[in-house]
Amino acid sequence: MLLSSVIASIMFKHRVVPLQWPLNRSWQHLFNGLGLRSWSRFWLALVLSFGVALGAAIALPAPELVDIQAIAPTIQLDLRYATTNNFTGQKLYAQARCLLRPQVATRLALVQADLEAKQLGLKVFDCYRPLSVQKRMWELVPDANYVADPKSGSRHNRGSAVDLTLVDRQGHALPMPSEFDEFSPRSHLDYQGGTPTTRQNRDLLQTAMLKRGFTSIPTEWWHFDAPNWQSYPLLDIPLSAGNAWH
Repeated sequence: MLLSSVIASIMFKHRVVPLQWPLNRSWQHLFNGLGLRSWSRFWLALVLSFGVALGAAIALPAPELVDIQAIAPTIQLDLRYATTNNFTGQKLYAQARCLLRPQVATRLALVQADLEAKQLGLKVFDCYRPLSVQKRMWELVPDANYVADPKSGSRHNRGSAVDLTLVDRQGHALPMPSEFDEFSPRSHLDYQGGTPTTRQNRDLLQTAMLKRGFTSIPTEWWHFDAPNWQSYPLLDIPLSAGNAWH
């Protein structure tokens, strides 16, 4: 109905070259019934109809990545690879942004909501990582126990993994058995050293993330993967990518 109204409005505003009769009588009845008494109106209506149909057929692509702060703005950011405070000692990211697949960001927002009900929250260390950065990491630390070989790529390169920790209501990080990106047994999920408080905090983070479908890995208490992470392709778009929602 809307398309018909638009076309009719345009047709009756423009009175130009009249159709030349006689036409085939069946065509003449059709044109008269549609109010198309000039060739220009006929072609205008045809082009408009085609354009609207084409626009409806071509859906806008969904963004490959979204900014977590557009989805869950209360999640804190401490993106270490945008600083020199990381295991490489080098700044690897040009921008401090946490980008994730839309489905992953939605799950993480649910975790944040669960934790806020307990006067807690999340602080994120790393999210999507461009494949080119992964290659640089591998050059610096070619250890498959802690850095994914860029030939196969990291789950971070797919926008389907996140590194994070817990914070209290004042934004202070809760103590954990090890520091982030500490390549030692203290980072393992089965580490029984440290204090009861640090182990309890580690287990609380695990429980909160697993509740919303994330999975962990045995060597890094801070790392979590989204369900079906392997179904997402590797990406090497910059963190300033325009196809990421802000």
